[in-house]
Amino acid sequence: MGLCLAQDAAADKLLSEDAFALLIGMVLDQQVPLEKAFMGPYVLRERLGREVTPAGIAEMDTEELVSVFSTPPALHRFPGSMAQRVQALAHALVDGYGGSAAAVWEDAASGRELLGRIKKLPGFGEQKAQIFLALLGKQLDVRPEGWREAAGQFGADGSRKSVADITDTASLQEVRQFKKDMKAAAKTRR
Repeated sequence: MGLCLAQDAAADKLLSEDAFALLIGMVLDQQVPLEKAFMGPYVLRERLGREVTPAGIAEMDTEELVSVFSTPPALHRFPGSMAQRVQALAHALVDGYGGSAAAVWEDAASGRELLGRIKKLPGFGEQKAQIFLALLGKQLDVRPEGWREAAGQFGADGSRKSVADITDTASLQEVRQFKKDMKAAAKTRR
């Protein structure tokens, strides 16, 4: 079974088969609906008319990449800054992993090590890194020793807290409800 994050068969197929596309989607997953974020890599590939690779994005003229992100409908609410962040991610993958996005997790000896690698990538803070680690473990069978512990609350089996838990439309709605409830609880604590 493949990923079901963009809620679009072609985009989800790309996310399931292309590690760089999945990392791009995760970077874009902020301040936009998650389906839009994870649709982004597919739209980017369609606009460029070619496979999207770390080396190819790293080598692109930044203004050209910003233009591709900004073409209506924009790939993100903040197309300029997100284009630059995706390009920084591409540079990090080229410089640190020989241009292979999957190399970030392929030989990680432990969940803690993998979490550290993810956190060093542009666009990944602590929480986003934990969510991505949980996604890798829960849905892509990337499970170095201690991965659940390193993923924190997002690694819990059966949870509905993040993109790591979305496997269909119903689980998407459950994750949305969890986030809505958390925001409401935060407002009442103020």
